[in-house]
Amino acid sequence: MKKLYEKNELTFAIVWIVVYCVLQSLANPLNNAIGVAYAASAAFCVLQTVVLFTFIRRNNLLKRYGLCKSPVPARRFLYYVPLVILASGNLWNGFALNYSPAETACRIVCMLCVGFLEEVIFRGLLFKAIAKDNIKSAVIISSMTFGIGHIINLFNGSGMALVNNLCQIVFAVAVGFLLVTIFYRGGSLLPCILVHSAINTLGTFANDMNLTTETHLLHLAALIVITVAYTLILTRTLPKKQREHTKNGF
Repeated sequence: MKKLYEKNELTFAIVWIVVYCVLQSLANPLNNAIGVAYAASAAFCVLQTVVLFTFIRRNNLLKRYGLCKSPVPARRFLYYVPLVILASGNLWNGFALNYSPAETACRIVCMLCVGFLEEVIFRGLLFKAIAKDNIKSAVIISSMTFGIGHIINLFNGSGMALVNNLCQIVFAVAVGFLLVTIFYRGGSLLPCILVHSAINTLGTFANDMNLTTETHLLHLAALIVITVAYTLILTRTLPKKQREHTKNGF
């Protein structure tokens, strides 16, 4: 794995994306065979998380991929309050215990790991590999790839309806641009990992009873507005010297 990374960082990132997507797809029939939803998914995600984090730590890449504290004061990011609002979106229609204790536990473990994996793979590996040549391309490609990557839910047997999946893709693209902005401007991926994990995990407790398509779209529209507004604020208010410092650090 180290030889592949040293040979070509972009190829390394693409391999991780492929492996992640393939394992997520393979996990669904295994979940059904086990009889506990997300059991195999959780196992695969934990394994990938351990392998990826161990590789990054052993090769002294924690700072490169943002697994460190940001040098930028939290106040410059409005104390990340908009991220808390985004994370709460899945609970806007109420809180519910939708699954058995075993399935709930598996879902939580899986979603926490997915937050780490998707941030490190898309915002870390892929973004940094492309950013060496072109920052704008890195921002666009990593964000679009992350968002469009959610189309896999149409084919992996997750049962997600077409309209909901398309909504998730739109929201994921918007969030992708926001989180890569936070990473690029602040140098830390930790806020991105935390909010991503929170969004996924709280989705386990979302109350979808009596949630109409119209209401769902209104929630989505509000979340997208918050996401876009926060992204624009961050790109316009960060001090020039910090932008230069961050750019040099990358």
